[in-house]
Amino acid sequence: MTALRFAYGTNGLTDLRLEDALALLADLGYDGVGLTLDHMHLDPRAPDLPQRTARAARALDRHGLTATVETGARYVLDARRKHHPSLLDADTDARTARVGLLLTAVRTAAELGAHAVHCFSGPLPPGTAPDDGWQRLATALAPVVQAADAAGVPLAVEPEPGHLLEDLAGFHRLRRLLGQPPALGLTLDIGHCQCLEPEPPAACVRAAAPWLRHVQIEDMRRGVHEHLPLGAGEIDFPPVLAALAAAHYDGLVTVELPRHSHAGPDLAAQSLPFLRRALADAAPAPGPGAPAPATAGGPAAGPAPKEAPC
Repeated sequence: MTALRFAYGTNGLTDLRLEDALALLADLGYDGVGLTLDHMHLDPRAPDLPQRTARAARALDRHGLTATVETGARYVLDARRKHHPSLLDADTDARTARVGLLLTAVRTAAELGAHAVHCFSGPLPPGTAPDDGWQRLATALAPVVQAADAAGVPLAVEPEPGHLLEDLAGFHRLRRLLGQPPALGLTLDIGHCQCLEPEPPAACVRAAAPWLRHVQIEDMRRGVHEHLPLGAGEIDFPPVLAALAAAHYDGLVTVELPRHSHAGPDLAAQSLPFLRRALADAAPAPGPGAPAPATAGGPAAGPAPKEAPC
């Protein structure tokens, strides 16, 4: 069993300066931070990004925190359209802009000593055939995977509800298209597993274990893509944490509450004790072939998720 390391995402602390957010998390006892590259914290488009990154690296070291670099900022590339441009845009220049952001994220992660870079596919544009979308995605990510490999920082793609790559099956499809490169890993969002995967979240952890490079965690309900504070949804957390520990996952388990910055410090203070209690209550995960533990997430099958803005 591996000791888990808990973190909190800066996309849930957007009303705080980065230094204040890091100090808060260190004081609360977190092991790390999910650092979203965005204008209010570490702006990937700032002309003095190298100097800002160096200051952030010193702050992380001073506070004893590890980082994952996340790239889910809503308007960092387009001030009018959320998460645009994407890796699936029909326009080549638009895709290039997203690839450029990811390459910047890889360089920044290496300079911060981060353990992974997170990314996602984006939704399939209207009128685009799925096969064309998958080919665009693989072609766009190929240089990013190559850069991540050279930098020694894994790229951890996240299945996102409503996106082309929205589940574990989609992750494996991308891996095959790219030739199964070792530098391509997985960001597993536990709430997304509850939302739409056919198996319970703990079973998803066991299935994903060989490729896990980053984990996001929050509560969620079946069929509804809405990030909820821990304990406010349907997830049974002790089996999930037991599965992560049994899988010897040694990255960060990052609380992901991007629409709760108004209460960010309070929720950060509440989330860590919740996770520690759940971990203390966790029974050892069953071995290979054992039945998955029961969860409070309802039946395995369910409706397509209702989208809530992330």
